Amino acid sequence: MIGTIVGLMVGFVFTRNIYGALLFAALGFFFYDRKRTAPVKITSEQLQASQALFFKTVFNLLGHIAKADGHISEDEVKLTEAYMDKMGLTPEHKREAIRLFKEGASAEFSLQACLADYRDLGIRSPNLSQMLLVYLTNLAMVDGVLHNREVEILRQVADSVGFSRTTFEQLLKMIGAQNSFAKNQQNNDLALAYAALGVTAETSDADIKKAYRKLMSQYHPDKLMGQGFPEEMIKSATERSQEIQAAYDVIKKSRP
Repeated sequence: MIGTIVGLMVGFVFTRNIYGALLFAALGFFFYDRKRTAPVKITSEQLQASQALFFKTVFNLLGHIAKADGHISEDEVKLTEAYMDKMGLTPEHKREAIRLFKEGASAEFSLQACLADYRDLGIRSPNLSQMLLVYLTNLAMVDGVLHNREVEILRQVADSVGFSRTTFEQLLKMIGAQNSFAKNQQNNDLALAYAALGVTAETSDADIKKAYRKLMSQYHPDKLMGQGFPEEMIKSATERSQEIQAAYDVIKKSRP
């Protein structure tokens, strides 16, 4: 907007009429604002580097979260293996994922160093960071309890990529509700459906649709892959968007 405003002011000074001011405002937008707001294109090499970093960060932090309460449970191992199965990892990639998981669970692992490596990508691509928190929160919640140390780690991850405390708390609630709704879809639980979209029964139809569209955009496969989301992990994002779609359908049916 800076270019548009400056152009408007300059145009009015030089032409002394609204049409000239609007012309200069349009030029300011075209030559300054449009370039600043245009999405930054990344090369294929940068995309591959982002995918590799995201993959490493996910499995390092899954291992760290799993060990947060002092031991790695069988459920946590099964969920991590399920992630790998859904990804259809090659034997080589699966071995690497296991190595990264064990690295994250080790006593020598540095959470701060891991987050420092990921921070630039995470801030630049908030949708990726949201998916990262989905993975980590799912693992933390697999035993039905969020331990204080697990919440502390999740909060550090969110803080490192610029998520506010309010955004983090809302995201945590939404992920929990989305998981619960996915397990109980046959019951058409309306309260869970609202919570899965981060809205309430008092929210207007327009705002519910806005929340739904925002979530669907955040989990859109093409957008995620364009930011560095590994192609082999896209199934989990697709499943999440299907759960959001199902929740929205339940809400729509309940409203006149």
